[in-house]
Amino acid sequence: METFTELKDFVANPRYNEQRQQSLSRLDIDQIDPPIIEVMISFAKLPYCFTLQSCYGHFLHSRQKDHYNIEALPITDSIVSVDYRIAYIALCIENSSSGKRLFEDCIRIPATDPEYIQFGCAEWFWERQVNSYALQVEPKRHMTKDKVRVGYQEALHIERVRNRFFDRLNKLLRTRLESSYSG
Repeated sequence: METFTELKDFVANPRYNEQRQQSLSRLDIDQIDPPIIEVMISFAKLPYCFTLQSCYGHFLHSRQKDHYNIEALPITDSIVSVDYRIAYIALCIENSSSGKRLFEDCIRIPATDPEYIQFGCAEWFWERQVNSYALQVEPKRHMTKDKVRVGYQEALHIERVRNRFFDRLNKLLRTRLESSYSG
């Protein structure tokens, strides 16, 4: 997300419902990284948002060349550096009271580790879809990049942060879905 920017204010979007339906009709579970399928399905169940893109985050190194691997980093002292491909969820949030509550929930997620989790906008998403936001796991100093090379120890930290990030998202989504079913 090379154009990651600060948060933007909500704007009117009279085509939100139509855009949401189009997005849901194009949602292809087979194209989603397996560890985050449930996250994407849960977002799809919320009527006040829809996802645009996602990535679980991938670690490439001398012993792992698969750009789509979901394996944990090995415990070793033989890997010096790792290419990290950003973990993120890009979503469109409805300009409604429920959407704004979700937005407020998303604002709090970076508190998990503010140096490695950001919530903001990506300019190219916003140009295609107003009220689009991105939650991402990336070292703050590289938050405008899609991928970055980091030392092995930092990659281990990013992996732990990424896992906590998706755990927190799952918990948030379960709470939101339970509250929508209970009234």
